[in-house]
Amino acid sequence: TFCVREFADQGLTTRISQCNLSYNRRRGTVRGLHYQAEPAGEAKLIRCIAGAVHQVLVDMRPESATYLRHVAVELNAANRLAVYLPELVAAGIQTLDDDTSLLYQVSEFHTPEAERGVRFDDPAIGISWPLPVTEISAKDAAWPYLERGGPT
Repeated sequence: TFCVREFADQGLTTRISQCNLSYNRRRGTVRGLHYQAEPAGEAKLIRCIAGAVHQVLVDMRPESATYLRHVAVELNAANRLAVYLPELVAAGIQTLDDDTSLLYQVSEFHTPEAERGVRFDDPAIGISWPLPVTEISAKDAAWPYLERGGPT
C-alpha cells in the first residue's frame, strides 16, 4: 500500500506523520472540502476500506495551472484504488453506501490553526455530487464560498 522508494522515485512526499480512519454511517454523507495551509500543508494517501465514496480533489494552489479545478473518482472496497493528494489540494467525499470507512495516510500532523476548507456546493468549483446530501457537519456547512456572498 505504500513504499518510500516508489513514492520518492515519482517525486511524491514520503513522510507519513499519522494515519486517520473516517467512519461514515449513512449513505449520502458529505465531508469536506478540507486541506491545511502552509507551513502545515499535508499530502494524503486515501483509500476506501469499507463501502464506497465519490472522492473529490480540488486544487487550491494559486500558482497551479489547475487552480480551483477538481477531479472525482470512486473509491470502494472492491476496486481497492487509492488516491494521492499533494499539499494544498482539498479533499471531499460523499458516501455511496452506508457504513463506509476511509483510511488516510497523512504527511503532517493535524494542525487546527492551519485548517482550511471550501464549501462543498461552491459554484466557483461546480462539483456535481451523485446523491442528495443526507448529512454534513455544521463545520463543513459553514466553510466560506470562494467568492463573497456565494449563492443566495
